Amino acid sequence: MDRLTATRVFVTVVEQGSLTQAAERLDMSTAMVSRYLVAMEDWLGARLLHRTTRRIGLTEAGVSALSSCRQLLDL
Repeated sequence: MDRLTATRVFVTVVEQGSLTQAAERLDMSTAMVSRYLVAMEDWLGARLLHRTTRRIGLTEAGVSALSSCRQLLDL
């Protein structure tokens, strides 16, 4: 999986507050968004999001990764 796309997916999920809304914004399936998030968590070796059926929240690792990801995407 493309790491730059995974970075964009992660930031969009956080900004939208939902995997479904992020998928719509990125024009991809919710399953693909989920796969990118899992791949990114595997690459970093840490959970980035607390996921429930009603909401998502950032873990400590997610907060740290989010600022780095935003800087990368702003280049």
